[in-house]
Amino acid sequence: MIPLEEALQTVLQGCTPLVPVSVPLDDALGRVAAAAVAAAGPVPPFANSAMDGYAVRSADVTGAPVTLAVAGTVTAGRVGEPLQPGQAIRIMTGAPVPDGADAVCMVEHTTTSPDGAEVVIEHAVSAGENVRAAGEDLAAGQPVLEAGTVLQPAHLGVLANAGAAAVLVHPRPRVGVLSTGDELVEAGGPLAPGSVYDANRHSLLAAVAAAGGDPVDLGVVPDDQDLLVEALRRAGDRCDLVLSSGGVSVGDLDVVRLVLERVADPLRWMQVAIKPAKPLAFGRLRPSGTPLLGLPGNPVSALVSFELFARPLLRCLAGHRPARPAPWRAVAGAPISRHPDGKTHFLRARLHVGADGRLIVTTVGSQGSHQLFATATANAVVAVPDGTGVPAGTVVDVLALSGTAAPAATGGDLSASGATASTSSPAGTGPSPTWSSAGTGAASAS
Repeated sequence: MIPLEEALQTVLQGCTPLVPVSVPLDDALGRVAAAAVAAAGPVPPFANSAMDGYAVRSADVTGAPVTLAVAGTVTAGRVGEPLQPGQAIRIMTGAPVPDGADAVCMVEHTTTSPDGAEVVIEHAVSAGENVRAAGEDLAAGQPVLEAGTVLQPAHLGVLANAGAAAVLVHPRPRVGVLSTGDELVEAGGPLAPGSVYDANRHSLLAAVAAAGGDPVDLGVVPDDQDLLVEALRRAGDRCDLVLSSGGVSVGDLDVVRLVLERVADPLRWMQVAIKPAKPLAFGRLRPSGTPLLGLPGNPVSALVSFELFARPLLRCLAGHRPARPAPWRAVAGAPISRHPDGKTHFLRARLHVGADGRLIVTTVGSQGSHQLFATATANAVVAVPDGTGVPAGTVVDVLALSGTAAPAATGGDLSASGATASTSSPAGTGPSPTWSSAGTGAASAS
């Protein structure tokens, strides 16, 4: 067996982000910026009013209350006439401040004559008061975002504010998912004796989407070498990453092993020191060079393999730095027992925020690699090092399952008392996972 870190390094070695593409802002949410962006001009592009009120010369109102002649009205999207001494101009929020004016008195501090010809400015205003200066948000040439930024709603608003209609990003990886096995039947169809419904493909397609990829359904391929060779070669031509499940163990009928020898180069067969998901295959399909991950066939093993290997590879292709999500740190809510076997165990678990604000993790349900139901009640997996287990109160590493949100709805501060949640670190930051067959780096929590 090989350590988890060695297997992960094998999978990520040589991975480079996909070639950038330009996309409209409304298609860029969650994608990774491929180049730095600077403001083409100042934002806002002109001085404008922060209030409804009257644009004035501050020098004219130092002796307030004072009465000024109303020289007109300016609204957002319009440009008013220059302001002369002794005058005021009615102005709306966002409207350009007229030439000659240097302040705005909010309407609540004014009284307008019945005919609208004059206004009493009741309070003095200083130069610049209630005025948004040109370039106050962004100066021309100021950096708007850095390459590697994961684009969130505010980023897109800033880009639009800076005049950008599109942004250069790394595309979402197209991830093909296929299941292998004569025994597999599509859900909804009749089950013949010895057949089972294909759960892996649907779970993995959903995991790909939740992780930010574009899933490509490659269907079920029977245990026929020629059919599987053809399916994988077609997948390599249309996908950026291919995931197969089943047939990667050492059994005589594990045809995926035989097929990958024909279509992938270089190819690495690995027995990883973890449970579940011990067997793993990784290679690049010929002639496309598309990376392929051969995942185990047991449903839980397939999902754990996805979290440990496929999601970091997908993130690398999508331009995320670092490629691997940082593990959360949580406190074991109850003792977790196990037997020494030289492996790190990844157990299905549930995260919640305790009354003291710490993130608490407890295992759920049966842990057999074929027992998928417990996974549906879990929102994470907890890494338990080789040994006899961990006592309650131990700080352990956990991975949030794809598509699950931080359990903040129950209240509490996820960063309190050393138990934290961080599913995405800023570019180039964040701790690396500390688990290995020798231990997780867990420490007793006070």
